[in-house]
Amino acid sequence: MNAPDIAPIRLTQLSHGGGCGCKIAPGVLQEILAKAPGIVPSQLLVGTETADDAAVYRINEHQAIVATTDFFMPIVDDAFDFGAIAATNAISDIYAMGATPLFALGLVGMPVDRLPLSTIRRILEGGESVCARAGIPVAGGHTIDSVEPIYGLVVIGLVHPAQVKRNVGAHPGDVLILGKPLGIGVYSAALRKDALSGEQYRAMIESTTLLNTPGVRLAGMTDVHALTDVTGFGLLGHLLEICRGSGVSASLRFRDIPLHRAALELARVGMATGASARNWASYGAEITSVHTMDDAQRVLLTDPQTSGGLLVACDARAADDVLAVFRDQGHGRAAIIGAIEPPRTTRIVVR
Repeated sequence: MNAPDIAPIRLTQLSHGGGCGCKIAPGVLQEILAKAPGIVPSQLLVGTETADDAAVYRINEHQAIVATTDFFMPIVDDAFDFGAIAATNAISDIYAMGATPLFALGLVGMPVDRLPLSTIRRILEGGESVCARAGIPVAGGHTIDSVEPIYGLVVIGLVHPAQVKRNVGAHPGDVLILGKPLGIGVYSAALRKDALSGEQYRAMIESTTLLNTPGVRLAGMTDVHALTDVTGFGLLGHLLEICRGSGVSASLRFRDIPLHRAALELARVGMATGASARNWASYGAEITSVHTMDDAQRVLLTDPQTSGGLLVACDARAADDVLAVFRDQGHGRAAIIGAIEPPRTTRIVVR
């Protein structure tokens, strides 16, 4: 872990929320975006219709451009770590479509009268370090003077049109595989209250800066039917997107879902983000539990995951191969967490 960048003010004190917990609640977002579509050319393979991770535009028979952007306020106080987390999170959308990233553009909004220029530079260095690991340049960008610190990327990638992976297409009988443990929002809430240990902070940084590179190899697997990444809407929210777009339902086994080591314990003593409650308010009516789900478990299932893991729906026969891809790419906590089922009134059952 990099030595903390000492600044007069903690970065998290300058923002009203941090990481993907800053996202507008899914129900509110649906209302904002509810409008007739604009121009939709035939080359636009993926747009806004299913709230997918990135736009995809076919440029010829063998190539399609994938484009995304993501940015947020600080989730940690260390400037380098904040930049690295934000960059990893932005690039993840490219991997979630099965694409290979090509280059990035920086999006930077900083309160230049309150933050030392050395701190701002350190944020950018964190992002650049992740782009270097992904093998892409930061080829430009845009900066503004803002009230709160904001950092992220526009990322452009490339994929074969026939290998685009979407958040639709899951089949009943598919298994669900999650690539990273849950609990980043809980950890970030504990960090704001100085209740996160050094070991827990290191685990948080390791997870949020681990690139979702398995997506590139999953693109070539025909038995992978749907793919997305789990971010601000929590596991339930992003699984609901798969279910709605695919016309299916799903079941989850809570005991099989990988969690960060202290996440459940911290949730039980009240560590949670406001986004978790907003998420549940938006989609809780579509969730049921076979056994009583306590507040801490619900917090983890709705917990906003900044730079979270890939969520895969694949043929059960391919599950071992998919898990092998994850483990080969350093995602040792990847696990089967449930299954896709035929459609029913309740979209997701937690067992």
